[in-house]
Amino acid sequence: MSIASPGGPVRERSWPGLDVSGLRILVTGFGVSGYAIADQTMQRGAQVLVVEGADTPQLRERARILEVLGVEFRLGSDHTRQLPQDREIDLVVTSPGWRPDQPLLVAAQAAGIPVWSEVELARRMQAADGPVWLGITGTNGKTTTVTMLESMLVQAGLRAVACGNVGLPVIEAALDPEGFDVLALELSSFQLHWTEHLDCEAAVVLNVSADHLDWHGGAAAYAAAKGRIFEGVRTACVYSVADPVTRELVEEADVVEGARAVGLTLGPPGLSELGLIDGVLVDRAFLAERRSAAAELATLEDLAHLGPQGAGPHLVLDALAAAALARAHGVEPAAIRDGLRAYRMGSHRAQHLATIDGIDYVDDTKATNPAAAAASLRSAERVVWVAGGDAKGADLGPLIAAVHDRLVGVVLLGIDADPFTTALSRHAPEIPLRRIDPGETGDDPGRSRLMEEAVQAARSLAAAGDVVLLAPAAASIDQFRDYAERGDLFAAAVTRLPGERA
Repeated sequence: MSIASPGGPVRERSWPGLDVSGLRILVTGFGVSGYAIADQTMQRGAQVLVVEGADTPQLRERARILEVLGVEFRLGSDHTRQLPQDREIDLVVTSPGWRPDQPLLVAAQAAGIPVWSEVELARRMQAADGPVWLGITGTNGKTTTVTMLESMLVQAGLRAVACGNVGLPVIEAALDPEGFDVLALELSSFQLHWTEHLDCEAAVVLNVSADHLDWHGGAAAYAAAKGRIFEGVRTACVYSVADPVTRELVEEADVVEGARAVGLTLGPPGLSELGLIDGVLVDRAFLAERRSAAAELATLEDLAHLGPQGAGPHLVLDALAAAALARAHGVEPAAIRDGLRAYRMGSHRAQHLATIDGIDYVDDTKATNPAAAAASLRSAERVVWVAGGDAKGADLGPLIAAVHDRLVGVVLLGIDADPFTTALSRHAPEIPLRRIDPGETGDDPGRSRLMEEAVQAARSLAAAGDVVLLAPAAASIDQFRDYAERGDLFAAAVTRLPGERA
């Protein structure tokens, strides 16, 4: 792609190793990625203007650091509705929160100005001898898979880091002065929408289910954004055998000649697949004798520490996906096993909080859509489900129909409970339901009270051997600041429960 040079005719800028010196860059959004974009490009001589719709004391304080170094800021919604009228812009780099129909982005495209994600910019700026990229996307399981992959790579003796939608911004990792060997990238559909050139060594789409359809404009556009992760793959495109959409994305991808499709299954693997045989995770894709043999990577016992009742099917599939990407990079089976043994779940993702009077309490507040909640609920046999919030228009009927035989009770949060109560009355009318009165939850005590009542209600429905599971299947913004606060308040309420702790 050509970018107009400052004050002169269009000149071709090669990549990788894109030189941004003198480029007039407009950064839209000043979150984590916006800060990193402005910082990294300013350091390399770009003329940077940042626009952000919010205008708070906290944002102004963060902006002041970069303003001293020459970055210009314009805060407030007036600056996000159109392109700046007082200067030329060579490149727009947008934060993932900005929708494609945002007027400023539409105007930039109409004017022929390139609009890139931070990921696209990082890929172009990274030197040709920079780190290898291993990419992960999907509706659910991304963070677990990318951090499992990071653990495997580290156990293999590589300098590796999980980055992107988790951990470091991609541009900081790609341009790290010490240099990483491998980047394990978690990429959202938002990031992928504005990304054309990934050129990962290997990549996986874990699954595709309805989510963020309002942002993308429909299911087909959402799936297509996920599929961008396969563009330019050199070694392996990894997909789920049980999810035909992921296979279709592989079939449609424009990859480097010689790249292979590698399937994941929870059953015995076929040729060019990773799967499970008698409790053993095995590889029939990345070994020379794969037609007649399989390589043992790990066992379910190596994952047993990841849940009070062992690793559920979704965690096993995540482990297989991480193993496939590691194997595509040449990691030996022993490092796969050691990486899984060393791996620990992050906060708010199937995090076991406590066992009190024989009842396990698990925080999976990151399960913000029905597919993620379904995977979480299937990890236990008997569940008191703490659910509810902003369902974002999702149909909860299929979820509840699929898991109703595991439910021993439901505790319902959320201002608008109708999507849940309607589905529960249709598919699980016999399950005890406790509705938590929303009351006034705008302040900290109100939100704390809400979760305290939810945990107490769940405790009253549970018996020894049950799991009280916060897996809301909905966003948190109707009652909580974010999913993390929802999980933190759940954990705090659990710590206050009386009883004998294991």
